Amino acid sequence: MPCLQASCTVPSTNPGSHSSFSTHPLSAKPSHFFAKPSRSHGFQVSCDAKKNVESTSQGKIDRRNMLLGLGGLCGAANFVSNPVAYADPVQAPDFTKCGDVHDFGSGAALDAKCCPPVSDKIIDYKLPPVQIMRIRPAAHRASKEQVAKYEAAIKRMKELDTTDPEDPRGFMQQANIHCAYCNGGHDQVGFKDLDFQVHNSWLFFPFHRWYLYFYERILGKLIGDPTFALPFWNWDNPKGMKLPPIFDNHNSPLYDALRDPKVTGSAIADLTFSGSTDNLQLVANNLTLIYSEMVRSVSQTIDFMGNPYCAGTGPGPGAGSSERGSHTGIHWWVGTKDTTGPNKFNEDMGNFYSAGRDPVFYCHHSNVDRMWTIWRDVVKNDVPKDITSSNYLNAEFLFYDENKRLVRVKAGDCVDQKKLGYDYDRIDLPWLNYRPPKKAAKAKVENISDAKTAASVLPVNLKKTVRVIVPKSTKGEAKERLVLEDIETDTRKFIKFDVFINDEDDKVEELDRAEYAGSFAQVPHKTKKKNGKSNISLKLTDIYKDIDVSDDDTIVVTIVPRSNGEDVTIGGIKVVPEPAQSN
Repeated sequence: MPCLQASCTVPSTNPGSHSSFSTHPLSAKPSHFFAKPSRSHGFQVSCDAKKNVESTSQGKIDRRNMLLGLGGLCGAANFVSNPVAYADPVQAPDFTKCGDVHDFGSGAALDAKCCPPVSDKIIDYKLPPVQIMRIRPAAHRASKEQVAKYEAAIKRMKELDTTDPEDPRGFMQQANIHCAYCNGGHDQVGFKDLDFQVHNSWLFFPFHRWYLYFYERILGKLIGDPTFALPFWNWDNPKGMKLPPIFDNHNSPLYDALRDPKVTGSAIADLTFSGSTDNLQLVANNLTLIYSEMVRSVSQTIDFMGNPYCAGTGPGPGAGSSERGSHTGIHWWVGTKDTTGPNKFNEDMGNFYSAGRDPVFYCHHSNVDRMWTIWRDVVKNDVPKDITSSNYLNAEFLFYDENKRLVRVKAGDCVDQKKLGYDYDRIDLPWLNYRPPKKAAKAKVENISDAKTAASVLPVNLKKTVRVIVPKSTKGEAKERLVLEDIETDTRKFIKFDVFINDEDDKVEELDRAEYAGSFAQVPHKTKKKNGKSNISLKLTDIYKDIDVSDDDTIVVTIVPRSNGEDVTIGGIKVVPEPAQSN
C-alpha cells in the first residue's frame, strides 16, 4: 500500500527494462499485443509478527511506520487484536461451519442456501500437465460449434440440479460458490466474527481465476471435451460492448430472465454509470475508464491488484482499479434495478449472492481474468506486475474439481494462466492508447466557486457533488497521488462515484477529458456489519501534465456521485508524494 509518511516506503524489486507505456498502434497485429515483455520481479512484502517488521527483498521496515499509512499493508484499522494474525495468509474456509446469508435491512434470508456439500477429504491440488492449450474465444466471435458445445455443457450442468442436487458440479452448486465466498457464508479460520471475503482486496483476481478454471473443466467433463474453453465477453472493445447475442436467446440455457430489460439488442454497456443516451459517448467513457484503470491511475502493484488481505483482516480493505471499475460496471448494468419488487436485491448479476446464477457472469469474469493477463503481459510501465508476498501467494481456497474431489489451491499457483492450460483469443485493444486529450487552457481554480477546504467539509457525505480544495505536497507537476480514506459505504447498495481534478466544465456525463482521475464502485453484498470501510489511491502524475498545474500549490478535487451517494461518507482526502520505485 502506498505510504502516507515521508519516512515510510514500500520497496519493490527491479521492474524490468521497459520504462514507458506501450505505444502499440491500434493497427498492429493482434499477436503483438501479447508479446511477452521482460518480467518484473514483483512487489514483495511479507508479514513477520515475531519480529514486528515488514520484510522486503530490500531490507526491513518497522511495522509501526507501515501502519501509519493507509491502514498498513494489511490494514491496521481492519485487524483484530490477535497479533499472530499479522504473520499469516488467509486459510481455506471450513465448509462444515458455513452459514446462510441474510439481508441487513429486514433480516430476511436471501433465498440463498449457499453452503457447499461437505467432504471428509481435502486434496492439495496439483496442476495436471498441459496436453492441449484451451483458447478462450470472444463471445461475439464464437463459432456455431463453440456455441453449441457451450449450450450443451450448461444444459447438462443445469440438469444436475434436478437429477443430483448434491453434485458439486451442478449449476446452482457452482453459483453458490460465489454466494458463500462473497456474501458472508464463510468465516475466516480462527476468526469467527470476520467474513472470508474474496472481493475488494488482492484476493479478487486469484480467487476468480481458480473459480473459472474449475468451472471450465467441469463443463468440458460434462460433454466429454477436454478442449472446451469458456468464452469471454469482450466489453473492452466497442464491437463487444453489447450483451453477446448468445445470451439473449430466450430458448437457450445461457439465457437468464433476471436481467435489466434494457440490456438487450443494440444497447451499449454503460460501464461508468454515466446515464448517457449517446452511444458514441458511452463508448468513449468505457474506453477512458479502462485506460484509466489499466494504465493512467496505476503506479503501484496494489493499485491494480487490490489492497493486502491477511488472516485477521476485516473484509474489504480496498479493491483494485479494475475490480472497482469495469468489473463492477458490468454487474450493475446487467442486474435488475427494481429495488421494491420481487428482485429488490438487484438479482441476478447485481448482487454477489445471486450473480453466479446468470451464465453471463462467467463470461464476464472470463474477460476480467483476461484483463489481468493483459495487464501483466502487455501494459508496459515501471510497475512490478506480480506480488511476491507469502501472505498473497499462500492464501488458500477450496473448490470441487471436475471429478467431484474437494481440493485446496493457493493464490500463487494460478499467476500464469498458461500453466493452467488456457489462453485467450487475440483481439485489438483500442483502449491501450486512449489517453484523454490535454486541456486546451489551464484551469482557473478560483473560478470553481463552490470549492471548500478539506478541513471545513470532512467527513463529507456524497448526497450531492462535492468540491474540495486540497493542498499539494509539492508545487507544480510533482509525482503525486490522491488518497481518499475511510470511504464508508452501505454494503447492501450499489455505490459509484467519479473523481475529477480542477474541473471547470462540469460535464459529468463525459469521462474522456483530461480532468478525469478515476472511480470507485461497489457491488451489493452481505457482511457481518452493514457498513464497510475502504480506501482508494489514484495516480496524479499524468493528469498534472494534461491539465497544467505548473505553478499551483493546491488542486480542486470534484467527486460526482453516480449511484446511492447518500450512502457514502468520505473521511479523508489528501495529496501525497508517490512512493519511489526501487530499480
